[in-house]
Amino acid sequence: MNTVLDDLRTELGSRLLHGVQKNPRRAYVKLSDADLPAAAKYLVARGGRLATISGIDTRNGIELLYHFAFAAEHVMVTLKTLLPKPLPRTASIAGWLPAANWSEREIHDLLGVTFADHPDPRRLLLADSWPEGVHPLRRDFKGLPDENRGSAAGPVSSAP
Repeated sequence: MNTVLDDLRTELGSRLLHGVQKNPRRAYVKLSDADLPAAAKYLVARGGRLATISGIDTRNGIELLYHFAFAAEHVMVTLKTLLPKPLPRTASIAGWLPAANWSEREIHDLLGVTFADHPDPRRLLLADSWPEGVHPLRRDFKGLPDENRGSAAGPVSSAP
């Protein structure tokens, strides 16, 4: 494991904001969003496979986590970056790494992150009729506006 993290530290130098090895098979690396594509390309060139991308709405912004698996070494490396709210935006990696396509589209739908130059920016999870700018995994999501009351709708009930 130290080899992957040490090699990434060497490759990125001072652009790597923070790196920590949680256990012999798990590491987290914090980067600026501008440096994330270069780090992702390096990990792929080194044999890493993008497992998934996840996102979290924190108090400080939208945190993106790019999880790379190294099957031969049984190692997982997560690249982390924080995007500012209210309009988080970063570069897409789906143009050169197709495995990122659906994850970036899901994160756009659910958290409102715009991935610049994404090859297919259509919605993936939400209906075409879903209101623009409403993202159900954002901390400020209160439900969809109720057309009859003009306020946030409560839970959906199947009772008559």
